[in-house]
Amino acid sequence: MFDRKKFIGFAALTALAAGTVTFASTPILAAPSFDGVWSVSIVTTKGDCIASYRYPMLISKGVLANGGDMAIDVRGRVASNGTIKVEVSHGDQRAMGTGHLSGQAGGGSWHAATCSGSWSATRRS
Repeated sequence: MFDRKKFIGFAALTALAAGTVTFASTPILAAPSFDGVWSVSIVTTKGDCIASYRYPMLISKGVLANGGDMAIDVRGRVASNGTIKVEVSHGDQRAMGTGHLSGQAGGGSWHAATCSGSWSATRRS
């Protein structure tokens, strides 16, 4: 059974990371790589979504993807300067996130229709 509050809370953080990101004009060879598995923690600060949730995200060639087994759609990118924009959805439910990665960690904010909050991420591989 689909748990809407759990999804929206997760989506929010995951809402780490969609939409279009404007990338820096740095040559690709000079750009830092954020590729790998990241552990993302979502915290709700406003609204009725689940209070907190942790979920794995995968970044490959700067593109964010679902790193776990929950059936969600993740669309997003991380720019060479670490800027992230992401949209996480399941059916008609959506959450958007923005933020920044730097080295082994990062963070930002997210919002959905009925709630919002912050997210933080730590590189796992």
